[in-house]
This record gives sequence, structure tokens and C-alpha cells, in this order.
Amino acid sequence: MERLDAAAIEGRRGLRALLLYFLRLGTLGFGGPIALAGHMEQELVEQRGWISAQEYKEGLAFAQLAPGPLAAQLAIYLGWVRGRVLGATLAGMAFVAPSFLMVLVLSELYVRFGGLPWMQGLFYGIGAAVIAIIARSALKLVRMTLGRDHLLWILFAVSAVVTAWTESEIIWVFLVCGLVPMLLRGRQTTPATPALALLPVAPGIAAGLGGPVLWKILTYFAGASLFVFGSGLAIVPFLYGGVVQRFHWLTERQFIDAVAVSMITPGPVVITVAFIGYLVAGLAGAAVAAIGVFLPVYLITIFLAPHFHRVAKNRQVKAFVDGVTAAATGAIAGAAVILGRRALTDVPTILIALLTLVLLLVPKKIPEPVLILAAGIVGLVLKGTW
Repeated sequence: MERLDAAAIEGRRGLRALLLYFLRLGTLGFGGPIALAGHMEQELVEQRGWISAQEYKEGLAFAQLAPGPLAAQLAIYLGWVRGRVLGATLAGMAFVAPSFLMVLVLSELYVRFGGLPWMQGLFYGIGAAVIAIIARSALKLVRMTLGRDHLLWILFAVSAVVTAWTESEIIWVFLVCGLVPMLLRGRQTTPATPALALLPVAPGIAAGLGGPVLWKILTYFAGASLFVFGSGLAIVPFLYGGVVQRFHWLTERQFIDAVAVSMITPGPVVITVAFIGYLVAGLAGAAVAAIGVFLPVYLITIFLAPHFHRVAKNRQVKAFVDGVTAAATGAIAGAAVILGRRALTDVPTILIALLTLVLLLVPKKIPEPVLILAAGIVGLVLKGTW
């Protein structure tokens, strides 16, 4: 009995330490999903020894295969490894909560002061820098995911052109981009898992639901979360088509500002949905939007993690995800074109975007939040509101 009690106490201490770690990472974690994943490996595997190297590799592979923002998915998976469902729950909530609270504060400031000249000047510069960051993310994803694979390059180009031309993401383009490599390369009789096979269909179902605005927010963002592979920016073109064009919840300027807010704050980029939800329906809208975008990620992890070994070996799943990832990368490139036409309206904004892109490409990288804040200061000066 005493041994069991000691084990229970040790388990609680371990979960408490895990909770505190992800709270700290969610509060201070800048640099994008790859940087955050690197922090987890360095601290949880190398320094603290809470996670084995093999468990981390499996978690990273899972985060790349399953839909959802990579860093958040990895945090939830490592929480599951450490403490099963309770560990996954605590890790996910701790990782997301700090950036969610920061976005709430910024949302209130935006609503209260958004009409003032200084706020407009701030986002005048920030919006231009955001376009450069989106373009840089597309370049990084191209190098990471496409390589010299001609088929994936074709799928990338089709998705980019369709997104830029139609100014929205077409669900069936994603489906076809996943099916093409699956049919050509994934010649394996083992069926794909339902959670991955239904990936492109769910957003279309969710987007078509009616009802009260909070229910519409919940279902729409829950569907949107299934479009995220790797970079959280993959959700941007999908959100643009729904939030701006279909539902008219935000103007184009407000949408660019929403993406900017997510980049100013640490943690996952998809937290931009909280800003959107706040502008649509206040605090309740922000909470429901955040729940909608992260709940499917959480559920996919806790249900598929125990079976991941079998799923990871499925060639059809890998081929399907490769195709969808190429389509998502193309959609991000298309989104850079769409949003660039709205944000880069004059010579100063074009110069801000180009300078930001150059600074992002130099070997000694400047942190993105620093570049965004610097661009905001330049916008204040140019608008004469400093």
C-alpha cells in the first residue's frame, strides 16, 4: 500500500512538473513550430530525461502525419506518453492557455482602440511584415516537404494557383491532392484510419452548418483545424475564405490584423482564431473558437496515439498526407499572394515587406516578434502617429 501511495505521489509530482513546463513554453515559446519542437527535445529528452529519444521521434512523426498544428500536437502527444489522457489534457491546456490569454488582452485593446490613428499606424506596418513572414514560411515548407519530388511540386503549384485565383481554399482540391499520390504510390491493402481518411470532408460539413453564431463558430473552426499540417499558417487561406468571404465576420484589413496578432504572441499560430472569435462574439466567441480549433487535435491524439505504430507503417496514409501537405504548402503560398494584394498598398508597405523578408532569410535570424514590432514602429512613424 505504501509503495502504491508513493508511486501515486510521484506520478502527481511528475504531472505537476509537466504542467509547469508547458506553461512556461507556452508563455515564452517564440520562433514557430520547428523551434518549439526543438525546445521540447532539448529540455524533455536531453536535459530532464522525462521522454526517451524514441518516444520523441514517434511523437514528432505523429505530429507530422496527423492534422493539427505541429507544436501543439507534439505537446499533447508527449503529455500522453508521460501521463496518458490526463497528461495529454494538462500538456495541451498549459501550452495553449498563455497565448490564448495574451490574445484576449490584445483583442480587447484592438476593439477599444482600433479606430484610433496610432493603432491603425501600428498595424499598417505590421500587416506588411506579416506578408513577408507568410512568404518565408511557404519557402521553408517547400524545402522541407517537397524536395525533388516532381509529383508533389505539381500538386503544390495547382493548389497555389487555385487558392490565389479563387481567393479561397477548395476542399476537393485538397482531397484530390491527397488521393493522387495515395493511388499512385500507396499500393498497400491495409485501410487508412478513419480519422485521416475523412480529413478533407469534415471542414465542408462544418462550414455548412447553420444555427446560432456560437455554434457556427465552433463547427467552422473545428473543421478548419483539420486543414493544418505542420505550420499553423496552413489554416490562414482556409480561414480567409470562410471568415471574410463566406460569413463576412471580418473585413480584409481585420483578418490581416488577426494573423498579425497571432504572430506577436508565443505559442501556436492557430490561436488567431481566438482573436477572430472575440471580434465576432466577444469573450464567448474567443473561447468557443479556441475550443473548436484545438478539440479535434486533442481527440485525434488521444484516440490514435495508442495505435500509432500500425498507422505509421501504412503507406497509403503517408502518401495521402504527403499530398495534402503539398496542397497546404501551396495554399499558404496562394494566401501570401491574396493577402499581399490587400496589405501591400503603396511603396512604404512594399519596402517593409521586402526588408522583413531579407532579414528573415539572413543566416543570423532575427526573431519574428522583434521584426513585427519593429515594422509596427515604422508604421507609426510613417503615419505620423508616433
